[in-house]
Order: sequence, then C-alpha cells, then structure tokens
Amino acid sequence: MWKKAIEDAVVKTRKNIERYGEQFPHVALNGGGYTTNLNPNTDWTDGFWTGMLWLCYEYSKDETFREAAQRNIESFRKRLADNIALEHHDIGFLYSLSAKAGWIIEKDEAAKELTLKAADKLLGRWREEAQLIQAWGPLGDEKQGGRIIIDCLMNLPLLYWASEMTGENRYREVAVKHAEKSRRYLVRGDDSSYHTFYFEQDTGIPIGGSTHQGYQNGSTWTRGQAWGIYGFALSYKYTKNPAFLETSRRLARYFLENLPEDDVAYWDFDVPADADTYRDSSASAIVCAGLLELLDHLDANDAERPYFEGWLKRSLQSLVQNYSTIGEEEAEGLIKRGSYHVRGNSSPDDFVIWGDYYYLEALMRIEKGVTGYWYNR
Repeated sequence: MWKKAIEDAVVKTRKNIERYGEQFPHVALNGGGYTTNLNPNTDWTDGFWTGMLWLCYEYSKDETFREAAQRNIESFRKRLADNIALEHHDIGFLYSLSAKAGWIIEKDEAAKELTLKAADKLLGRWREEAQLIQAWGPLGDEKQGGRIIIDCLMNLPLLYWASEMTGENRYREVAVKHAEKSRRYLVRGDDSSYHTFYFEQDTGIPIGGSTHQGYQNGSTWTRGQAWGIYGFALSYKYTKNPAFLETSRRLARYFLENLPEDDVAYWDFDVPADADTYRDSSASAIVCAGLLELLDHLDANDAERPYFEGWLKRSLQSLVQNYSTIGEEEAEGLIKRGSYHVRGNSSPDDFVIWGDYYYLEALMRIEKGVTGYWYNR
C-alpha cells in the first residue's frame, strides 16, 4: 500500500513540475488544483513543494526532480538576498526543505552556506527582552511583537542544525529557550494546546493564550497540536531533554484519543462535529510523520510503543484509502480535505501543500526509512 501511494505521488509531482514552472503551489481554491493559486516564492509554504521534489528524487533518482529542486534553491537564494516576504518565523519551513535538503542529500556547500544565512535571519527574530522568537511582523510591531505560535517548533531545527554545523552555541541556546517557553505556555494541563500566546514585548510578562486559526480561544486547533507533537520530538532529537520527549508523548496521546472513527482529524478538536464539519487531513499527515519521529526515540520495550504504532498505521492507511487521489490521474494534490483557515474561509476544504509534503514524508519513512530534512542523516 505504501509503495503504491509513493509511486502515485511521484507521478503527480512530475506532472506538476511542468504545470508550475517557476511558480510555487500554496493551497488550492474552491476544489480546484494548486494552479488556481500559485505564487513566485513569496509565501510561507514554498519550502514544502521543494521538499516534495527532493523526496521524489530520493525515491526515483530521476534527475527531473533534482534539477527542479536545484532551480528552487536559486529562487530561495534570491528571496533571502532581497528579503522578500521574510518578516515571520517560517524561515525554517522555507530553508530546511530546500537548501538544507540539498546539503543533506548532495553535500552541496553552497546550499549549506545559504541555509546558515537563513538561520541567521531566523536568529534575528529573537527578542531578548521577552525571551522569545517573534512569530510574525517586524521588531516593535505593536500587535505581534510579543506573540509566539506553536508552529515555530518546526522552525527550531534550523537553529539546532546551524549550531551543529558552526559550533556556535547561540543558535542552540535560542532554540532551547523558545522550546521551553512554548512547553510552559502553549501546552495546557490536559495535554491540549494553544495555537498562540502573547507576552508583553518589553518585559516578557505573560498575557494569555488565544487562537488565530482555531475554533475559539480555548479550543484545540488540530494542526497546532500536530506541530507540537512533531516539533517537541525534534527538540528532543537535538537536545535529549526528556521533558521535550514527554511533551511530545502527551500531545500525541491527546490527538489520537480525540480522533473520529476514520482516524483523520477534524480541523479543531472542540468544534461541533457532524457530517459537514471540515476535516484537516494535513493535521493527520503531520502527526503520522511526527509519530515516526517520536517512535525513533522510544525504547523497544516502551509500554506505549504498540499504542503509537497502531494509531500511526491506522491513520496513514486512512489517509491513503479515504483521502488520497490515487486513481485520479489529473489531480494536482495528493490528499484531499486539508483546511487552511476555516474561520477566515480560506481554503477550508482543499489541497494544501504542507499536507501533501508530510503525507509523502511519512510514506517515505515508513516504506524506505527516508526521513525528512529536519536534521542531518
């Protein structure tokens, strides 16, 4: 099953190279394909497309994918040099899956240097007074200046990696401090999570948690919970701090225990659920990839290993059997029913490129043992 799903993804991704040219897919619109909403490498999601190209190259060794990924890296080089749409923390998503992937696969020194420059850009978002990485907006932004969001846990590997590559502890120090703050304030006592948390930007005094894309401030946005599962597992990978591993476990238990019958998440765990409630297949795809990372850090005799392994296989199987576009030759996306921003009515039930990326990453890991590009192999 996994092999068939990967090969379907490879065929579709090859077709999409021709469709997209020098543009990047983000989210589909109104049930269409990604071609309805391409961008010239200006969105936070553009690394995911390049990451898919690298995964397809690793599976097939087809130079078509490698050449397309290398062209994308040149686009990311220009984006960083010209500081195009980089006033946010998602520099990790952008450069880990493009330039850093190029270093991991090919040991391309130019790609390594570009990735280190991107890490410096992310490091520049550290706010010493508040002791956090500012999620969105420029320094001093009145609304955003003291805001963190749970997504940032997936950007921290860029800093951890940069510390390993350079021997400079500052990258790691900032990543650890931000991960610890996220663990303290974004993870709630019942193992659910806030999407976002505010602090006074001049003092770091906590103000309170809220949501940006979830159902309401006290609810649990499922994609945010997914970022936490994978992100804390990655912080454990780099630091071996047992608190990060335990936090990943806790978030994973909560996510799995609140899934509906087909083992693929609704867009928020607290939204009233019926036949018309939006799913978020991307949240489940992220969790499948994250569970594979979490399992790598559990002992063979760990009591929870069978529990997590069982859920992983059921969720990934459901994505393949119930949500994938296998058999739909002209489909641009790999899995249906992803949601971007339900309350904002922005692609609430469409293809989303990060969902496709994590779906393919999980398949490659479970079938071929090929991880994503969050750390050196």
